[in-house]
Amino acid sequence: MHELQYNSWGPQDLTAPARKELPEVHAERAMVLEEVQSGWVGAVTRIEKSGGMHLVALEDRRGKSRSFPLGYGFLLDGAPIRLMPPAPRSQAPVPAARTASGSVKLSGQRAQVAKASRIWVEGKHDAELVEKVWGDDLRIEGIVVEPLHGIDDLPGAIAAFGPGPQRRLGILVDHLVAHSKESRIAEQVMRGPGAAGNVIIVGHPYIDVWQAIKPSVLGIEKWPVVPRGQDWKTGILTAFGWPHATKEDVGLGWQKLLGAVRNYADLEPSLLGRVEEVIDFLTVD
Repeated sequence: MHELQYNSWGPQDLTAPARKELPEVHAERAMVLEEVQSGWVGAVTRIEKSGGMHLVALEDRRGKSRSFPLGYGFLLDGAPIRLMPPAPRSQAPVPAARTASGSVKLSGQRAQVAKASRIWVEGKHDAELVEKVWGDDLRIEGIVVEPLHGIDDLPGAIAAFGPGPQRRLGILVDHLVAHSKESRIAEQVMRGPGAAGNVIIVGHPYIDVWQAIKPSVLGIEKWPVVPRGQDWKTGILTAFGWPHATKEDVGLGWQKLLGAVRNYADLEPSLLGRVEEVIDFLTVD
């Protein structure tokens, strides 16, 4: 089992002594940044000078724009930086094209034939989110994502799969926290035959993968709290004021949420790290 580790950055990490150690990054158009104090996430659309101060304009996915002073207080790829004015044109490097996961996009590279190894996720929504952000990378590696529709029979599913050195499994589980049903199932699985070295089970702390989308991406401060005993997805849709009476309503609600995700910067680090861990396990000898 892998212990979940969480990293967070905030104003306390950007105090004067630490500022000297932060990397200096020149602002570039389309660079996706998060402003720490407000939580605003957006792409750089322009850098201007006003009143002797350089300002950067960040436009979110809804087309709304806010301006902030350059300097400290920004996150790039989840890490704090000191944002600097654009480099002189003659010195500015041409940025490499990136996939939604942030990796360098390889031009002319064809998808590989699917390998025997698989990524298993709990449900359809998990699979669609992983595909949207990491799909380009997974096609290059020949790794397929398959939904399990629950993990209650995970030991039997793994036994039927028959994991081995050339047939590995990476499993992403919702709500994998200590003393939960999910953690007990994971412990049982890892004691099973063939699991050691060939199966990895990781998870995020959220009730549902929906919560792995940053609230700021949806224009809210935090995810609504659903009363105990109420279906969680229904409660979320109700709080948003969206239709919620049928399975179709739930599916349409999820499509709205998924449509808000542009790339990895729109997801919580606690999910990003776990998916990258699974991909590394399946692709690195």
